Amino acid sequence: MKKIVAVLGDYWHQEDMIIESLEAAIKNQQAQVSYIRYHDLNKALNDRPDAVILYKENRLNPLDEIVETWMTPTLMEQIVSYVEQGGGWLAWHTGMASYPSDSSYINMLKGSFTYHPDMQEITYTYSDGSVAFSFIDEHYFVDCQTEETDVFLLSQSIDGHSIAGWQHPFGKGKVCCITPAHTKEGLNDTRFTTLLREKIAFCLGQ
Repeated sequence: MKKIVAVLGDYWHQEDMIIESLEAAIKNQQAQVSYIRYHDLNKALNDRPDAVILYKENRLNPLDEIVETWMTPTLMEQIVSYVEQGGGWLAWHTGMASYPSDSSYINMLKGSFTYHPDMQEITYTYSDGSVAFSFIDEHYFVDCQTEETDVFLLSQSIDGHSIAGWQHPFGKGKVCCITPAHTKEGLNDTRFTTLLREKIAFCLGQ
C-alpha cells in the first residue's frame, strides 16, 4: 500500500471539494492518503511517504495588508531533499501559486502560476492535440521551463493559450504540476479525475 500525504485547501479553495476529487481519483487504487495541515508537513516528510500532494498557495491571508506565508526556506530545502532522495511531488492548482519565483521549490517544479483572468470555459488538450476535457475554470497562466520538463497538457480560452500540465524526474524522485481545477464541476469531472489518477501514479513511480 503506497502512502500519500496531502496538504489541501487555502483561503480561496475549500478543502472538502478537493478531498472529494482526490478520493475519486484514488478509488480502488493501492494507496492510502493522510490529510494533514501545512504546519505538520516537515514532520510528515521525515516519515518518508511515497508521495506528497500540495493544493495550497503560499499566502495564508491574501487579503490582509501584511501577508503571511507558510513555506519557509528551510521547509523548501527539506521538500527538495525529499524529492531528490526518491519522493514524489504533485503540485496541484495553487500548489504552484505565490511561492517565490527564485526559490528552490519553484526551481524543483520547473514552473509556477503567474495570473488568471475571470472564470470561463476552458478547453484542455493533450500535447498530441486530442481534447482531454472542457469546463468552467480559472484559466491559469504559468511560467514553465519547457526545455527542462515534459509538457503533457495545454489549455485554451478566450483569453489565450497556456500550459496546464508538466512532469519530470528530479533526482531520484518525480515531480508533476497540473493547473486544473478550481470549480466543483471541474474537480468532479471524471475525465479530470482519471488524469489526476494517472499523475498520482507517475509521482508514485508506477
